Amino acid sequence: MSKLPHQFKRIRLELARSKDFPNGSATHGYEFAAPLDAAGRIDPTLWQAHREHCRVHRFWGEAEQNGWLLHKPGGPEHARWVFHYNDAGGNNDESGYRFGAHAFRQGEYVTTGDGDDVHTFKIVSVNNV
Repeated sequence: MSKLPHQFKRIRLELARSKDFPNGSATHGYEFAAPLDAAGRIDPTLWQAHREHCRVHRFWGEAEQNGWLLHKPGGPEHARWVFHYNDAGGNNDESGYRFGAHAFRQGEYVTTGDGDDVHTFKIVSVNNV
């Protein structure tokens, strides 16, 4: 396996405070690998060159899924980042709200969802892969 560029980071998101989880939850979230530019945003050019390494692990209590970070056409930014899973049936994508414009830095918040099921997450770590 070739060495990934130094811009590749492992990003961990944990569920932020919500009605169902007033203290947030470290057992609900995502961990994914993505190349970040100097401003902390996902770099689509490096993603394209190394997309097979842009994996996501969704942990949701006892339910876990593995998939990929994909860049798809559409959305308010004319392209959108999604977490895609290969499980059977239905919509297998969870969109990141404004992931293309958002800086992924520890302590910041991001939103993901798939239709009516939308959640806010705290970025708890951004580390080298």
